Amino acid sequence: MPPRLKLRDISFFERPVQFARPFRFGAITINATPQLFVRVEIEVEGRGVAVGASAELLVPKWFDKRPELSPAQTVDGLRRSLEVARGLYLARTGFLTAFDLHASCIGAQIATCAKKNIPALAAAYGPAEIDKAILDALLRAAETNFFDGMAGNIAGIDARLSPDLKETDIAQFLAGRRPLPRVAIRHTVGLDDTVEGEGGVADARENAGASYFKLKLSGDFAADAARLTRIGKELDTLGRDCKVTLDANEQYADLSALHALTDRLDHDAALRSIASRLLYVEQPMPRDMTRQSPLGSLAAHGFIIDEADDSYDAFPAARALGYCGISSKSCKGLYKSIVNATRAAKWSAGGARFFVTGEDLTCQAGLAVQQDLALGAFIGVTHAERNGHHYVDGFGETPAAEAQAFAAAHPDLYADTGQGVRLSIHDGDLLTGSLTTTGFATSVHPDWSALAPLEQPKSLQEQLA
Repeated sequence: MPPRLKLRDISFFERPVQFARPFRFGAITINATPQLFVRVEIEVEGRGVAVGASAELLVPKWFDKRPELSPAQTVDGLRRSLEVARGLYLARTGFLTAFDLHASCIGAQIATCAKKNIPALAAAYGPAEIDKAILDALLRAAETNFFDGMAGNIAGIDARLSPDLKETDIAQFLAGRRPLPRVAIRHTVGLDDTVEGEGGVADARENAGASYFKLKLSGDFAADAARLTRIGKELDTLGRDCKVTLDANEQYADLSALHALTDRLDHDAALRSIASRLLYVEQPMPRDMTRQSPLGSLAAHGFIIDEADDSYDAFPAARALGYCGISSKSCKGLYKSIVNATRAAKWSAGGARFFVTGEDLTCQAGLAVQQDLALGAFIGVTHAERNGHHYVDGFGETPAAEAQAFAAAHPDLYADTGQGVRLSIHDGDLLTGSLTTTGFATSVHPDWSALAPLEQPKSLQEQLA
């Protein structure tokens, strides 16, 4: 039986993160945003008290892209999501498994946030971050690592939120997992990033030897085609086998716009370099439009959902529409990633192609990147977008002693360059060996004394003032 736990405390903190370069995706450009840190204290039945931690950026205009909201208002929505989740989780006063706690709160979380005008994707952020910290504490109490603990289903994951699966599907998937020793990085090329020359796509100092590239799309197929043509020429100079993915971040308005893009990819010789390397296209249309729009013949091009992944039934619904994949992001919920990976494995058993991808929006050096990397390595994500190291200068505003502590505990993941500690990439790959440590992929917790309490979300009146 999985161990049962009782929550004793949940605390939220934040730290400013200044970007080293602008990151433009969709309709937003980010230059700075806070990073959330979660600290939980739990009592584990028969094992005493343990502390766990998690971290993630509070990214504006991704979880909630409604045009009438400012970037700051969408960050406040995430703060409210955290507050609602904290209240719901702490209200469960008995001993429960980690997944019991998640499953008993997620429905009320979505419903309560909806009443506060917070969409489902943003609503899931609060539980996602609390769940990671709880799991970290639980693994520490059990004196085991993430990979072994999850293979043994220490969290007690079952099929109550995914009735299309059987309990045995999940148990067999977990028991059969063997963590990947290496995960290739997929280098992000944002809409404002340099394409040619120094600092461009082919610059080894920028791409860190990557063989996978994630290219952002703007939704204007003519502009996108012209930019992709330029990127393709740069990839041709690398002298190694490269693959690409495209990410529209909901910018293609409808199926007709999507047809225009795919027709250009299929028939424009100038785009052959990109088309021949293309693995899949991510979240082409707005999330609401996605659910209303079967892909039909477009499905042959390979599409996945990301922002439309706002519930446990999103992947089966997307499959019915012609989508073949879904993203794993720990900011959307680690249990949902595992359930979706179980589905992909089950659906692919008969020869079909369904898969889970690794897409990194919110993972900075330290806790966030380690926990997301471990999750991907566990469920079999062979290459993952990693943009934290690219858009932020190493550990950013993290105190030097804290960054050095992470580097010392995880020497295969970080290196001191003489100008600060940064992610260490080995021939285009990240190594996962040091993540096999007691707890959720980390030997180190942040310096809590160096963090500010999470800022309180502003009321509507304060926002309008």
